[in-house]
Amino acid sequence: MSGASPSLEGYRRGLSVRMIRMMAVGGAIGTGLFYGTGTAIHDVGPALLLVFAVAGLAILVISRALGELLDYRPTSGSLYEYPREFLGGFAGFLSGWTYWVTVSVGCAAEATAAGKYLQLWWPAVPVWAAAFGFIAALALVNLASAKVYGETEFWFAGMKAATILALIVFGVWALLPVPQLLAVPGASVANLWRDGGIFPNGSSVVFAALPLALFAYAGVEQVGLTAGEARDAKRTLRKAVTSIPLRIALFYLGALAVLLCLRGWRSYQPGQSPFVAVFLDAGVPFAAGVVNFVVLTAAASSCNASMYSTARLLRAIALRGEGPRPLGELSARRVPAKALAVSALVMALAVGANLFAPQAAWSVLISLATIGIVIVWGLILASHLGYRRAVAARRAAAAEFRLPLAPWSTAFAGLLLASVLLEEGCSEAGRAVLAVGVAWVAAAALGFRLVRRKAEEHPPREA
Repeated sequence: MSGASPSLEGYRRGLSVRMIRMMAVGGAIGTGLFYGTGTAIHDVGPALLLVFAVAGLAILVISRALGELLDYRPTSGSLYEYPREFLGGFAGFLSGWTYWVTVSVGCAAEATAAGKYLQLWWPAVPVWAAAFGFIAALALVNLASAKVYGETEFWFAGMKAATILALIVFGVWALLPVPQLLAVPGASVANLWRDGGIFPNGSSVVFAALPLALFAYAGVEQVGLTAGEARDAKRTLRKAVTSIPLRIALFYLGALAVLLCLRGWRSYQPGQSPFVAVFLDAGVPFAAGVVNFVVLTAAASSCNASMYSTARLLRAIALRGEGPRPLGELSARRVPAKALAVSALVMALAVGANLFAPQAAWSVLISLATIGIVIVWGLILASHLGYRRAVAARRAAAAEFRLPLAPWSTAFAGLLLASVLLEEGCSEAGRAVLAVGVAWVAAAALGFRLVRRKAEEHPPREA
């Protein structure tokens, strides 16, 4: 059971701790923080801080659960291999293909958003052309080598992180009783409670905001797909899985706290970037252009990480005979080029669906992405419980890097994920999302039966 997975063989170990950390930061913090949080603040109020803090704890548990599994057996197909090993073949099949589709659709959404933001400077460029060019350029970066990808992602994510840190530092300084170069009128910590209290819109909207907060952290699990190319994998991944969720939570909570203190929560409008609003209040010139550049970088970073992850996962699936076998091959640069090309093609097709298909078709894709991340995270937690049972039965070696307070911490994170499903069931749109999820699981079950039958006739080869 503890033998090396074939998907781990053949890669070059070119990813350092700093690259892996920034990859996860880049994957988790997309354009939503810079534009989408304005709507969330307007709807929920200061209580949004509490929601993101609770969600951050759940993500820390999920990250550490994955970290324990990686310490037991590092593999680049982690999100597929661990459910397969500890929960059964169908769980691995479901997790692998669900994550691949989810991340591919998410990247298409980021590329489409990038095309729209680019029109601020070049309005004549069609969104579809910019989005396709965006995907093609990032595919070329990923085809070069893991090291080139890692360096590119480091700088993409670094620009995004620097902007968030700049906002936090600027906000803290603006709240201090010191001379101000760029004063923000009305800035005060009291903005957190003086307009209707912490829960101005009631507790129901807080519960409704939990899915948004959890999905904001989506991307932290991508660290599990770097194992085959990480230098000194166990040591590197131990450092990464602990620090990554804490850093991302710091970015989210720090940025939200500053935004809520600098302006009253009612002043943020849906569809307006809260970053632009704050910088304009302070009299920062070209605020919209600066934030637009950062958002483009954020989209590039998120999509870049998605391409890397989907290619490695697709290769792992192919090597097990549960995907087209040519996708398991590596290029001369030790990159899964064919798996990468297929992933990029699907992303491009998803962009096309958004532009040319009826709106309902794109809504279905987004619904699948929404429910997909819950499925994958749930399977990570279930795999961790299965691994602990295997250790207790002496069927697997105990990892040194363990999830604290398990299984209670696992149960806490699992209950939060279950609450997302419960919340989705409270609205008509949410029930449609759940219906898509059920249909996807049923389709995956049928696909697994067909693939398993074929695999029995033609056993998978080693890489």
